Amino acid sequence: MTDFLSLHRPGDPLLMPNAFDVGSARVLAGAGFQAIATTSGGYAATLGRGDGEVTRDEAVGHGGALAAAVGVPVSADLEDGFGDSPDEVAATITAAREAGLAGCSIEDYTRDDDNPVHDLALARDRVAAAVEASGGPGTLVVTARADGHLHGHTDLGETVARLQAFQEAGAHVLYAPGLRTLEEVGTVCAEVDRPVNVLLLQGGPTPAEIADAGAARISVGGAWTWVAYSGLVDAARELLAGSASYFDRIGPAYDAFTRGGR
Repeated sequence: MTDFLSLHRPGDPLLMPNAFDVGSARVLAGAGFQAIATTSGGYAATLGRGDGEVTRDEAVGHGGALAAAVGVPVSADLEDGFGDSPDEVAATITAAREAGLAGCSIEDYTRDDDNPVHDLALARDRVAAAVEASGGPGTLVVTARADGHLHGHTDLGETVARLQAFQEAGAHVLYAPGLRTLEEVGTVCAEVDRPVNVLLLQGGPTPAEIADAGAARISVGGAWTWVAYSGLVDAARELLAGSASYFDRIGPAYDAFTRGGR
C-alpha cells in the first residue's frame, strides 16, 4: 500500500474525503481518491447517535473495517483519543495500529463547555504519547488537532502556538479545523514545519486557494454524510407526498456500486 505520509504534498494537497461506512469508502476509493478518512459524526449518524457517542472499540473497529475494504490508506477520526490521560491516548493509538489503519487524528477538545481545550502541557503530552505508540509515520501517521476554532478559542496566535507544540511533540501532520479565511490558512501553513490538513467549510477558501496557501491535505469532515442523508430525506418526503421521482436520481450511486464501488 502507498506510504500515507508521502501523499501529503504542500501546495499539491492530498484530497482525503471522509467516508461514513464501508459502502461509501468503496465508492470513494473507486472514484480515484488516494486515501480516505473516517468521520466521527458521520459514523455516529449511521448508528443513530450524535457525534461523540461512540466507544473506542466501535471507532477503531469501524476504521479497521474501512481499511480492510479498500486498497488505499485509511485515517481514522479518533476524537479525543477516548481518554484524557496520555496513557489512555496511547492505548487508543495502539489499537488503531493493530487494526491496520494508516493514520488517525487526535483532538485537544475536552468536551467540557467551561474548558473546551486541554491545558497546553497536557495536550502536548497526549500528542507525544500518541506518536510514541504509533510505531512511526511508516506505520501510523498521527495528525494532531488544535480544535479551539470550533469551540470559541479563535485567537490564531494561540492556535499556531498549540500546533507548534504538537510539532515539537512529534506529530506527523497538523490540523486546526475551523479556519475560515485564506489568511488564517496561509498563516498556519507558514508557521509550522509539518504537513497541514485543512477542513473545507461552506463559504470558506476553495480547494485551489487552500493549495496555493501551502496545505498538504484537504478533508471534508462530516459534510458528505449529510449530503448523502439529505438525498434520503428528499426521497422520503417525495414518497410521502405521493411521488417516486427519486428514481431519476439513483443512477450515479447505482453505477458506482455495480461498476467501480466494489
